Amino acid sequence: MDNKSNAYPALAFVDIETTGSHFERDRITEIGIKTLDNHQVHVWERLINPQTFIPQNIQRLTGITPCMVGDQPSFADLAQELKKELEGKIFVAHNARFDYGFIKASFKRMGIEFKPKVLCTVKLSRLLFPEQARHNLDTLIRTHCLKVTARHRALGDADLLLQFWRVCEAKFGEARLNEAIQQLIGNSSLPPNIDKDLIDAIPDAPGCYIFYGENKTPLYIGKSVSLRTRVMGHFQGALTQRKEMKLSQQVRDIDWIETAGELSALILESQLIKERMPSMNIKLRRSKDLCAWSLVEDGSGVLTPMLVTHHHLAPGLQDNLYGLFYSKRDANSYLKAIAKKYRLCEAFLGLEKRIEGKSCFGYQVKQCSGVCIGLTPITTHNLQLKTAMNFFKVQVWPYSGAIAIREGEEMIVIDKWCYLGTAVNEAELYELAEHGEAEFDLDIYKIIKKAISGPYKNQVINFTVQPKAYIE
Repeated sequence: MDNKSNAYPALAFVDIETTGSHFERDRITEIGIKTLDNHQVHVWERLINPQTFIPQNIQRLTGITPCMVGDQPSFADLAQELKKELEGKIFVAHNARFDYGFIKASFKRMGIEFKPKVLCTVKLSRLLFPEQARHNLDTLIRTHCLKVTARHRALGDADLLLQFWRVCEAKFGEARLNEAIQQLIGNSSLPPNIDKDLIDAIPDAPGCYIFYGENKTPLYIGKSVSLRTRVMGHFQGALTQRKEMKLSQQVRDIDWIETAGELSALILESQLIKERMPSMNIKLRRSKDLCAWSLVEDGSGVLTPMLVTHHHLAPGLQDNLYGLFYSKRDANSYLKAIAKKYRLCEAFLGLEKRIEGKSCFGYQVKQCSGVCIGLTPITTHNLQLKTAMNFFKVQVWPYSGAIAIREGEEMIVIDKWCYLGTAVNEAELYELAEHGEAEFDLDIYKIIKKAISGPYKNQVINFTVQPKAYIE
């Protein structure tokens, strides 16, 4: 192998152990590096005195105790040696933002700039093995039968990354891996007016992000379960997608709000878009002029849709509601669409004047089954109308009062499909349930309805029934 030309740039497979997860507050206790250069592997490993307390849970996880690092050099003592070790190499790490963020922050405290090209093996795994549901290090160990020597120790985990690289090399070949390197670390990403430090500060956590243009004008608001990944996705898409290119050229600043999970992010996104009206979002409309259809039987037994305007609308409380529309025009368009699809009579639906014994216009163009002239029984027409409308029936609030939906450490409080707020303890929960106010919002109704019948079904707390049984 020594006679071969260098297949890749020099790769430094890096792992660190730390006193915690925050790179500004916590400190590094160990660094392990396995460098692959010209088919040769070079090892660099150091314990580091963090000069701060190591929490008990971290000691149990890593096995690194204060006694082990007490007489070891500090990061400052090793900085020049480490810089030389990493210089000119691609920095490879699993969830690279963590390891890179800690080392970069440590160098920065000494006034040393550290800006290597960074390759994340989580992203590499997602790229090369898209069929896998998860890409954390334990999953890679199981999936690719990697040999564990010292899990949660820096050099042991760095060795796992080198092993994973060898697996990829054997399966895909050097050419494909070089393509992957260019794809993942190429200069495709950042807009000219956005600093990399700002991007590095965005967490890979659930929440909403806001892109601003000149004069702090909101351009675009989005949500994601992984904020930083989604934001970078916009900029990578700028190379091929016209909308993303336009956004990338105009963006001047980025802000974000973390949430407990995806449901909170969806609700927050809906609220923020309506409040701030960003220019590049599809506008979500306010619900103040909502209307819906109600089915009323007239004296001759014909079911007729009657429009219920926002003055008399109480979604969640009224049983006989269908549709929910932002305007009378939208409501009529929906009625015309189902009339055409189910061959219903527009005269019986109130969409055109009904003349006893005369056919409607739809019958003349073969779009009505003929109930208007007695060819179809009224009972059949009624049944067809109810069947069509039931697809869009507004669900009555299925609880006796307010509920909470647990998401992470927070509880989203909902009553009659209205979002009342988010509570972090029992006192806030009951305060919101008793005094929280919110008007009905159609978008949030759709979000909550989908959540409680699907992924959040088992996270619902019906606390008005037995509070102490549900709230710990």
